[in-house]
Amino acid sequence: MTGSARRIRANRGARASARFAAVLWIACALASCATFDPPKPWEKGDLARPSMRFDSDPPAAKATQHIYQSKEGAAGGGAVGGGGCGCN
Repeated sequence: MTGSARRIRANRGARASARFAAVLWIACALASCATFDPPKPWEKGDLARPSMRFDSDPPAAKATQHIYQSKEGAAGGGAVGGGGCGCN
């Protein structure tokens, strides 16, 4: 067996182990995202508190979004910074 054939065979084994590690990592990541049971009713009360909202004043947030849309001439993208010119 020549030196290049050995390198090809060694490279094939390294790629297979890297592929296995990537598949294993993705499987673990997906498994950790799974929820096995929904929140209990007494846990939902903590999640529904007003302090857990993204915007503390919904009418003011709606007005701010309306102004932003009027300036941009487009809808959506309110969470992204920057102007319509493409600059940030």
